[in-house]
Amino acid sequence: MIPPQASRARPSGKEDAPARERILDAALAAFAERGFDGATTRAIAAAAGVNLGLIPYYFADKQGLWREAVDRAFAELERGVGDVVRDAHSLEDRERLALLIRAYVRFVARNPEFVRLMHEEGKHEGPRLEWLVDRHVRPLYQAITQLTERARGLGRIPADMDPLHLHYILAGSVGLIFHQAPECRRLSGRDPMDDAMVEAHADAVVHLLVGSD
Repeated sequence: MIPPQASRARPSGKEDAPARERILDAALAAFAERGFDGATTRAIAAAAGVNLGLIPYYFADKQGLWREAVDRAFAELERGVGDVVRDAHSLEDRERLALLIRAYVRFVARNPEFVRLMHEEGKHEGPRLEWLVDRHVRPLYQAITQLTERARGLGRIPADMDPLHLHYILAGSVGLIFHQAPECRRLSGRDPMDDAMVEAHADAVVHLLVGSD
């Protein structure tokens, strides 16, 4: 089967990226902004600059597109934090936890749509949430829990803190400034997406959760 040709009426910027990658970029943004029900494959195809027929060709249906967009986002997260989570011996636990937090902050700053999508899907029980938690969130949570178990009592993490609370404290403290970037800009006149602001935010979260040596 030969896929339908992508539209050539495409603005400059990402026109050289493969059509499949452009569709996934547009899908993640659309699902994050409008939710699964509000996003349409027609609008996603238009944003990607491709023929609508490419979506069923590559992804079968809207559900398949959503899953692949989520898989891609978590693959990017894994590239950012995976080495820190897996490497159990090369660093002291406090340093490893600090590196994990910094990597997560940088990932979220580069991918604010990831936080918006997680916020959107986390509100609704159902098959998509079950798939998302079982495939991606639970394995990541378990890996981070193993790290925080070793880091109990270090810095500001109490020895008796339930890792579940730390999981959500970390998610909230890292992501909110980027999720609500327009509010931050209006409030402070500063752009949280600026590289220096990203690093300053990483420093703040590390200090609050891990403390200093």
